[in-house]
Amino acid sequence: MTICKKIVVTLFLMFALTATTVVNAEEAPKEAVATTTSDPEISVKSLNLMVRHMTGDELFVEADGWLDLLKEAAKKVYETKLSVQEKNEQIDALKAQDTNQTAAEEREGIKQKISVVKEEKSTILEEQTKLRAHRKTMVARLDTVLENINEKIGTDAEGKELEKVLPYRRYIDTVSGITVEVTDAQSVWTTVSGWIMSDQGGIYWLINIAKFIAIIFIAMFISKLLSRGARKALKHTPSNSQLLNDFIANIIHKIVMLIGVLVALAAMDINVAPIMAMVGAAGFVVAFALQGTLSNFASGLMIMLYRPYDIGDVVDVAGIMGTVESMTLVSTSIITPDNRMMVVPNNSIWGNIITNVTHSATRRVDMTFGIGYDDNIEQAQKVMEQILSEHPLVLKDPAPTIKVNELADSSVNFICRPWVKTADYWTVFWEVTRTVKERFDEQGISIPYPQSDLHIIGQNPATDKSKDKLSKTNYTKKSHDSLDTKEMEVDDDQ
Repeated sequence: MTICKKIVVTLFLMFALTATTVVNAEEAPKEAVATTTSDPEISVKSLNLMVRHMTGDELFVEADGWLDLLKEAAKKVYETKLSVQEKNEQIDALKAQDTNQTAAEEREGIKQKISVVKEEKSTILEEQTKLRAHRKTMVARLDTVLENINEKIGTDAEGKELEKVLPYRRYIDTVSGITVEVTDAQSVWTTVSGWIMSDQGGIYWLINIAKFIAIIFIAMFISKLLSRGARKALKHTPSNSQLLNDFIANIIHKIVMLIGVLVALAAMDINVAPIMAMVGAAGFVVAFALQGTLSNFASGLMIMLYRPYDIGDVVDVAGIMGTVESMTLVSTSIITPDNRMMVVPNNSIWGNIITNVTHSATRRVDMTFGIGYDDNIEQAQKVMEQILSEHPLVLKDPAPTIKVNELADSSVNFICRPWVKTADYWTVFWEVTRTVKERFDEQGISIPYPQSDLHIIGQNPATDKSKDKLSKTNYTKKSHDSLDTKEMEVDDDQ
């Protein structure tokens, strides 16, 4: 009975130990296995959709799976390279043997062997081309998974990939690409022609380049269309200046072109995310280096918004007077009256006084005319009033102003201020000035010039009273040379 109990206890313990082992085996975590590698020829788009929902840890499992397939593909490529190298060595040995042979039959046999080896080599090279295409496919799939990993786990402050991703990238850089032995003409031709005709090589890039060019042309067409539409629409907004309208149209054109370039790069299977990250990281450095340009940029925006002048206006800015030809966010181009192009930084314009000569539709012409003290004031005023009333470019409203303004040293000065259209300013100024001179001459009205009375104090004024006083009309060069300047006294008050 005791022996039976021992047997039962032993069997029970063995059963319990076995059950525990089975349970522990069932509870042990299963090793993660890649699920997307079941179809190595899966398209990149399909693969991208399959892994979008995965976490970073799950994506690394998929990356390991595609890395194993890439290793296998790369191994086969290098095995064919070794085979090609062996065939080259055989050919070199046969050529050396052919050189040492003198019998024609033996040399013919060697040539046949060389021909056979070359055919075998050609077959290997064709196989190598296919294997390279398969390797490129694996690289593309692994790269798709790595891009998703970067989106899930992020990059560093400089936009570079994290250390966990770099080993995959380094392996891709090591095994991808095509190396050709340039001394082997057959290998070069087979490799290049195979790459050109490959769906993952020349044809692939030809299609991508065609897509890139087509998208760029479409973007150019759309940008021009939208830019023209914006210009036409903004023309119906009188509150906007032409400078602002041109700026908005140009910005629309450039934004559409930028989007077009990014789409075109994406169509070539180029990841634009690192490019954008690099541009963003470099933005701070560029902004710091171009402080002056950014200041001009800000000034240009202020000029466009507040509209102190527009294209075609005559302005006086930063010490330069001329007609505004064009304007960018950085500078304004001005054509001077002598037809010189002056490019003025916007910061110099906005930080100083801006004079817009042609801002208003009408403008007052300020002229001053002097007559002699002996001339008739009423007569002179009537002559000027008649001249202004007869001139076709002088406006009736506002009425011209003609007034005695100053009793100067040598003349009685009138202000003559007619109002004209801005475009007629210089025409009226020049014609009225000429006509006033002609009419004054006809009416016997003098236009005096500055003059002074000279009083000569002689040593014996009783003997030579003619030297007591010399007027300007009697003062000549000859009498000046004969005078003692120490004895002269100028009295401008008389």
